Amino acid sequence: MLLESIEISNFRNLRGNLHCGQYLNIIFGENGQGKTNWLEAIYLLATTKSFKTTHLHDTLKFDEELAWVRGSVQQSAEIRRTIQVTMQNNSKTLSVNGKKETTTRYLGHLHDVIFNADELEIIRGTPEHRRKFLDAGIVGIYPPFVRTLTDYNRVIKQKNALLQSAQENNFSVEKTGELLEIWNEQLVGLATRIHKARLRYVERLQEVLEKKLFGKEEISIRYASSLEGKGDLSDYAALLTERLKIRVQAELASGHALLGTHRDDLEILFDGRDLRAFGSSGQQRSALLLLQLANLSVYHTQHNEYPLFLLDDIDAELDYKRIGQLLEFLSDKTQTFVTTSKESFIERFGENAKIFKIVEGQEENNRRDAETLS
Repeated sequence: MLLESIEISNFRNLRGNLHCGQYLNIIFGENGQGKTNWLEAIYLLATTKSFKTTHLHDTLKFDEELAWVRGSVQQSAEIRRTIQVTMQNNSKTLSVNGKKETTTRYLGHLHDVIFNADELEIIRGTPEHRRKFLDAGIVGIYPPFVRTLTDYNRVIKQKNALLQSAQENNFSVEKTGELLEIWNEQLVGLATRIHKARLRYVERLQEVLEKKLFGKEEISIRYASSLEGKGDLSDYAALLTERLKIRVQAELASGHALLGTHRDDLEILFDGRDLRAFGSSGQQRSALLLLQLANLSVYHTQHNEYPLFLLDDIDAELDYKRIGQLLEFLSDKTQTFVTTSKESFIERFGENAKIFKIVEGQEENNRRDAETLS
């Protein structure tokens, strides 16, 4: 998998295109010029989402109603495809070789893994961030899983609406239980699929986790179901069905669904201790990087190729010693994109890299060409 080029129209402050190198690509420039925006565009092209906002219309250039990001992707020696994400107001359209595609059919043409300051929420933040981390990894190797997640979230939303209505109208526990049956039946089926997929994905991550790449502490991970200690987790569907019947009164009192995979977590430990509570900032950064490298390895095991690896403002998050170790590890494996504002980074690591200097959202050489033509 190789992103050969990326082209932009009305996305953030960006203009023009980048013709990408096979391995290390360094996006360099002063702060505020658009380095991270180019990384965001690559991420959007692969995932159909932004890592900076949940509202894609926020990415449109001011006073514009339509924007697109287009990429040329080499998927094998014989196969090249043009993929595109088009955003208009609050909607997006996905296409492959000019043909409109669903999200499920679009995903998989390009995949990436990102390391940036926001992703540290996987380590430091709420369980929701860790669930999203797992789900994104699963979708990367099995795109149809996105449908399961969408259906599950729809069921939870509908169940919450019913519980709130029952609460407001003083429904009895018995009546509420009857009304919930249809939603709980769907919830059990979808949650069981999600539970099994996440459990297996964590096992696969643990198998390839480079536990001591950066330090002496040993990193380990474990999927923590919210039903632990409540019964036999090996028969998850039966256990969840039983607990849903028992907890109708509690769910009615809260007005929200209290049981399901939306309450689960991923434990991240170093030397047996909770990294979120006891790890230093450096240890947390290292752990995140190790998890993302494990993501790369699981994807490679599944597809016999590596996804893109995106590292934003890398020298603000890691020292040069660790960056050197990382880039050596990635050498000849992944197509990597890093952003930096420091010329010393280029002097240290840029010898065999493709370097793009970004000025006012545009690669400097393209900008000069455009000024010459005008």
